[in-house]
Amino acid sequence: MKFALHVRIGRPPIAEFAERLTSEIEAAGGTVVEEGVTPEMILAVGGDGTMLGAVYRAIGWDVPVLGFNLGTLGFLTEAQPEGMKQVVERLFAHDYEVDERMTIAASTDDETLDGVNDVVVEKIESTRLVHLEVVVDGTPFTTYRADGLIVATPTGSTAYSFSAGGPIVDPGVAALVLTPVAAHSLFDRPIVLPADSEVVVTVRRDRPVRVNVDKSALGELGDGDRVTIRRGVRPARFVTFDGLSFPGLVRDKFGLD
Repeated sequence: MKFALHVRIGRPPIAEFAERLTSEIEAAGGTVVEEGVTPEMILAVGGDGTMLGAVYRAIGWDVPVLGFNLGTLGFLTEAQPEGMKQVVERLFAHDYEVDERMTIAASTDDETLDGVNDVVVEKIESTRLVHLEVVVDGTPFTTYRADGLIVATPTGSTAYSFSAGGPIVDPGVAALVLTPVAAHSLFDRPIVLPADSEVVVTVRRDRPVRVNVDKSALGELGDGDRVTIRRGVRPARFVTFDGLSFPGLVRDKFGLD
């Protein structure tokens, strides 16, 4: 098998683990390919941020990703470093499954960006609320007076959306989650929409916003500008083993009793 490694830079223990992982793959008869060569799978070594970077590469190649958790929470990663040898053995035995998860795309007049977690429309000026008019599938929904608005996938529901009060959604449920950030409106609750919904957010009043997709900048919008958010064209593909159910994963990651 041909693998590409996606490794968090700047931490010696992670670099050392990546070297041992490479040796284990080569001992099993596999290859770790150089940059620019299409692999059969990407192995991410780090935390959730590293995993997201690997997923972006994998979507372009339409290959699956497996993450080794050398970060903190590790919500997106599947494997632990101490199980490396057994993980490599299972990969070469094709003893795994591939879980497809929906992605998200945001488009302005100038550019489109794809993501795995969320699209965030947020204020630039720290002391001023922004006014965001939301239209869903062509039907006016509401105008939020808030610090911002998050549109998340189920995968992203455990990230910023969760911190802002949004629900946790099992990745097996295809949906978009709209979560306002510090809303000063009568309606300030999150709402869960069908995955194929089209959400158009238009800026009202002269209070500019920035738009980020998984923390990557899409651009800034002014009065009357809009961003269109919809399901991504290609899914993200995650390698999974016979591990915890999603409720079990949530329990373990958050230390629930």
